Amino acid sequence: MDGRGDTNGTKDAPQIGTDDAVDQRLGETVRLLRQRAGLSIQDVATKTGLSNGMISQLERARAMPSIRTLRLLSIALDVPISYFFETTDSADLQRYIVRKNSRRLLRLTASGVVKEALTPDGKGQLELYELTLNPGASSGTDFLQHTGEKAGYILSGSLRLWLDNQAHVLEAGDSFRFPSIVPHMFDNPTQQVARAIWVTTLRQTDSPAG
Repeated sequence: MDGRGDTNGTKDAPQIGTDDAVDQRLGETVRLLRQRAGLSIQDVATKTGLSNGMISQLERARAMPSIRTLRLLSIALDVPISYFFETTDSADLQRYIVRKNSRRLLRLTASGVVKEALTPDGKGQLELYELTLNPGASSGTDFLQHTGEKAGYILSGSLRLWLDNQAHVLEAGDSFRFPSIVPHMFDNPTQQVARAIWVTTLRQTDSPAG
């Protein structure tokens, strides 16, 4: 096993759970963003390289996307990936500051990944997240490429970062940076929960390149 496939999270990380309401909200968000952009399902399929059926299933909460799929959708729909995050009811929302109890979450139950937005809501050139990965969690089954850069720091556990088909196992205290045009994906091949800080820079006019 090469560790690059999508696998379901386990109960060892209780913060990642199966929640139909989460799946439904994410599907509705994709549909509303597509309609707001005046795009058909076929248009989005052409822009992302995903199938019509996959996009339709995502919108109807019949399938859960990987991080790679959401990145492709964010580029096609011209929004930060943070648009897919759950909204917060906190009254402490600020333009430039994110308080710990006001973080927006993205729970990808099928992939075993939770992303917490550390940057305020809205478009920008930089996205900052805290990632929590269940044992076996992954970013998806395929490599992703786009312009910009990515960087990160491993807080705890282990993260296997695949760069152009080469695997790099990173432990707590390790860090990285690479051009996002390099084919990349990541997973957690261990039986322990992993946590990392993840930074992405991406111009909103960028388009996916495979």
